[in-house]
Amino acid sequence: MSVSGAVKEEKVRSTEIVSSTEVLSIVEALLFVSDGPLSVDKLVQVIEGMDRAAVCQLMEELRVRFNSNGGPVVLREIDGGFQLCTHPKYAPWIKKLCSVRTNSRLSRPALETLAIVAYKQPVTRAEIENVRGVSCAGVLALLLEKRLIRIAGRQDAPGKPLLYRTTTEFVRHFGLRSLKDLPRISELKELY
Repeated sequence: MSVSGAVKEEKVRSTEIVSSTEVLSIVEALLFVSDGPLSVDKLVQVIEGMDRAAVCQLMEELRVRFNSNGGPVVLREIDGGFQLCTHPKYAPWIKKLCSVRTNSRLSRPALETLAIVAYKQPVTRAEIENVRGVSCAGVLALLLEKRLIRIAGRQDAPGKPLLYRTTTEFVRHFGLRSLKDLPRISELKELY
């Protein structure tokens, strides 16, 4: 066989799936290199020849494997997809390694503003300032820069003020499956 024939054969074999163990390894590799959560639909597109039900079953197998072995990596469902994450008990060492920069943390005003946007969205700057009692233009600019909120249009009111909403980055940042996972306001009131 010629070298070019061997290369062609290897290309064909590279996308053929031989066994369920190999499929698990392929999905694990995809999760490892992905920069965000992978949806079942995306995995179905990438792993040709597998239907949605089979991929869902594989994801459950992987979730059990990762989450029950007590290892440092867990598989979490986030924002309509799956993502490999480190186990929370290893956070202190990861923080030391990453030398978390102070500018990557959200200030109290930023968290307050973000909470107002999350619970009242879509919301205008005036509505946020009415709740907080202070100007929030700078905080909104920071949250927009960090892509935790986005401009969602304009309110049909005098002056046509901008409306703000949270983003999928917000959902990912806080490790939520969706906005429905936010604690209810009544639950928060019980804490105080």
